Amino acid sequence: MKTLHLTGLAAAALMAAGAAQAQQTFISIGTGGVTGVYYPAGGAICRVVSRDRGEHGIRCGVESTGGSIFNINAIRSGELEFGVAQSDWQYHAFNGTSRFEDDGPFEDLRAVFSLHPEPFTVVARADAGIASFDDLAGKRVNVGNPGSGQRGTMEVVMAAMGWDMNTFSVASELQAGEQAQALCDNNVDAIVYTVGHPSGAIQEATTACDTVLVNVDNDVIRALVEERDYYRMATIPGGMYRGTDEDVTTFGVGATFVTSAAVPEEVVFHVTRAVFENIDFFRSLHPALGALDTAEMVSDGLSAPIHDGAARFFSEAGLTD
Repeated sequence: MKTLHLTGLAAAALMAAGAAQAQQTFISIGTGGVTGVYYPAGGAICRVVSRDRGEHGIRCGVESTGGSIFNINAIRSGELEFGVAQSDWQYHAFNGTSRFEDDGPFEDLRAVFSLHPEPFTVVARADAGIASFDDLAGKRVNVGNPGSGQRGTMEVVMAAMGWDMNTFSVASELQAGEQAQALCDNNVDAIVYTVGHPSGAIQEATTACDTVLVNVDNDVIRALVEERDYYRMATIPGGMYRGTDEDVTTFGVGATFVTSAAVPEEVVFHVTRAVFENIDFFRSLHPALGALDTAEMVSDGLSAPIHDGAARFFSEAGLTD
């Protein structure tokens, strides 16, 4: 039998390599459909984290998921370390309300920072006779897949309007990545999507067939915004998508980056630092991230407590008192 003999220097190098491997931390970020903004936003976070991997040893992976509610539930169960979620679902999860009432408050949910604004967006076939949100009644509408933020928000709006699934001639449950083709194949008359803009999915729907973006603005919507701090009125600029030259008025939420109190402080600190210390590069990685303001990122739409790791970075960076 041959025995491998290492010099003292080689042995030390091997031990150091083994220690470095042992110190590596693997994190997964739950996002959404690949044609939405959550997936590239998660990828952008991983990209800046990877820049300093030699320093902190964090390896980062992105998972395409069902969206906000799925991500929060997966963080709660320990299947994911981080996730992107709408600001309204962050609120409901932490407080145990709405879709999270049965499971009770997720008291260990922690906010890290906020991302881009997300207008509630309705795209209709140009030949469907849909000029306003009220016109969706009696039409074939994709309400979104269960577990997605878009579905959850649509259900809130439907309840406020006094609607249920029978309000529509068809209420389909397609995932975000499937709905543009369904619209252009004339399988549905309209789709709803809570998403940052510009969006690949909306771009697909508006270029592949004749469509229009629909105003979501009536007394019911205005009352929802007035009652709930995590909602705000929003504008989708005219000319951003083919078929819609005028500004579209709607309401919206914000995309937020969340985790659990169980994720170590040091990990969250380094992830947060990577984003904020590379903020110009981070903004360049997707058009929806281009207008991010660091002052808003540390506060807007964050209804769960800030994770200790993020709070530590914000304090050291002078972003909070």
